[in-house]
Amino acid sequence: MKSKLQIWHPFTPAADPLPIHVKRAEGVYLHTEDGRRIIDGISSWWVNLHGHGHPAIVAAIAEQAARIDHVLLAGFTNDTVEELATRLRTVLPPELKHIFFSDDGSTAVEVALKIAVQYWKNTGRPEKAGIVALEHAYHGDTVGAMSVGDDSGFTESFTSLLFPIHRVYSAYCYRCPVGKVRATCHVDCTEKLRRLLEEKHNEIAAVIVEPLLQGAGGMIVHPVEFLQRVRQMCTDFGVLLIDDEVLTGFGRCGRMFAGEIAGVVPDLMCISKGLTGGVLPMAATVCTDEIHAAFQGEESSRTFYHGHSYTGNPIAAAAAVASLKIFKSEPAFERIASIAEIHRERLAAVREHPAVGDVRSIGTVAAIELKAEDPGYFSKLRPKLYNFFIDRGVLLRPLGNVIYILPPYVITSAELNFIHDRIAEALDFCAGSTIAPGGS
Repeated sequence: MKSKLQIWHPFTPAADPLPIHVKRAEGVYLHTEDGRRIIDGISSWWVNLHGHGHPAIVAAIAEQAARIDHVLLAGFTNDTVEELATRLRTVLPPELKHIFFSDDGSTAVEVALKIAVQYWKNTGRPEKAGIVALEHAYHGDTVGAMSVGDDSGFTESFTSLLFPIHRVYSAYCYRCPVGKVRATCHVDCTEKLRRLLEEKHNEIAAVIVEPLLQGAGGMIVHPVEFLQRVRQMCTDFGVLLIDDEVLTGFGRCGRMFAGEIAGVVPDLMCISKGLTGGVLPMAATVCTDEIHAAFQGEESSRTFYHGHSYTGNPIAAAAAVASLKIFKSEPAFERIASIAEIHRERLAAVREHPAVGDVRSIGTVAAIELKAEDPGYFSKLRPKLYNFFIDRGVLLRPLGNVIYILPPYVITSAELNFIHDRIAEALDFCAGSTIAPGGS
């Protein structure tokens, strides 16, 4: 029976066709009401790690629900969230010892921003309240997260709500902001940040980055030197570094966390999406001893007054524990390496296609930026490509003129190559149709 209450779908224009009704999800497949089987090529918005309906996670959720469904975390605790904290400490950088649980990625970012600002207030430096963020950044859709995200169609209706921040260059090598070529540059795009910190470090609390991979901004892959340079500058000028690992965490870039690839440890890290294996909402913001110590003491003003009703929910924590166990009981990182290798091979084969402007990959993420007269999220290519892939049994949601793949780790080589084959067809479709790309 159809409900009269209408569901308001996110990021979906009213003119879009009726939503696809999914009746069952298993492994990498979504089974629809009309009998189709669609490969989930984007892990249902970048969250699903081990495949839909993984029996270990399903069993953990059921067992936990029968024992404790929810209990507040303010002044209480429970075995499952304690176990999760213990297991997270074994995979997080050892310097990040203190875990503040919340509900989703946007909230994890909000928490990090608030902690950074209050840290300086608690240590007698209230003037250090500014935030620095990158061009092309996306950190979520709550007000603070939008403020540090780059200006876009996502935020233009809410500019009156956003707080001012300092914006510096991203290492977008294909569209280099300083006109250099990657093969001969020295990560010169970081100079704007250096000049800003030299001048205003006494007013700045933190720099926030998506380490090595900017997601919604176009799956932009940064050189490791960029993140290393940002870390060193933050250290040199006494500014905190926040790594938003909401997308990049839990193996997406080839290591458990993207910062590991560059050998960088931030002062604060945000995690979510894959934390529960992509099954239930949960997030965390983690920090160092030094930051946590600034919130200790008898003065009430030192307390971090932030919390959520479902913080540390035991059922979500059980799913997260089960997901972390799967990394040990199954060859997750071997699967990640296999995905990465197939991406590299298939991207090399299309690099010179006339419709292609750039190809880039990191770990399980592959991206193809198409040449377009209207590059960006609102490119006219986006809806045409989305429908093209759905009609061929693949869920991909292009970021405007950027096609990307971000599959669950259990995808087989045949299934992944099937996706790449459909993308190869789409490139010919673009080059030969009325939406043929033009420009760069």
